[in-house]
Amino acid sequence: MQKLLIFPFNGNGLEALDCIRGQFELIGFVDDTKEKQGKHPEGFEVFGREIIIKHQDAKILAVPGSPASYKIRDTLISELNIPNERFATLIHPSANVSPLAKIGHNTLIMAGVVITSNAIIGNHICILPNTVVHHDCSIGDYTLIGSNVTIAGNTSIGPHCYIGSGTSIINGISIGDNSLIGIGSNVIKTVEAEGKVAGNPAKKIQTKN
Repeated sequence: MQKLLIFPFNGNGLEALDCIRGQFELIGFVDDTKEKQGKHPEGFEVFGREIIIKHQDAKILAVPGSPASYKIRDTLISELNIPNERFATLIHPSANVSPLAKIGHNTLIMAGVVITSNAIIGNHICILPNTVVHHDCSIGDYTLIGSNVTIAGNTSIGPHCYIGSGTSIINGISIGDNSLIGIGSNVIKTVEAEGKVAGNPAKKIQTKN
């Protein structure tokens, strides 16, 4: 069975454990924080980056990122300095992915996710549980999509975006690059690049000077 390392030891990585289900043999996690390294009470181990070199035959699932760091996921992942063919794609057995959909590398699709016909899911993407991506949608590289999100058909989401859990996005619009959609939002019109919106309907988040 193909061996797997997960980077880093974070919430997304822990949730990825539930997705393996016999698809890979887990070696452990990779994390730069010394305090996290070592044997975990649950039985797995957290290593430094030297494990990536030691196990050059292992695939890597790199799932850093949060609302605070979604714009720099490309930097965090590229610093691993591994070729694209070493990245894993991990899809939970309960996810329903259309054979007409396209899924990129280093993409994590969690339990209960539904991806329908002609959807294009890019590289380095995390889609949390019970999200639905409808027909002819496209999700750009490095984007994070929360749980229980509904993305209606013919919608385009740019790279480096963060879509908060419980969000609904109307059909036929676009979410520009580097945008953040707050938790539980209803997005009914296009969001420009670098946008930050939230609410029902979603409106621009006002920031203090």
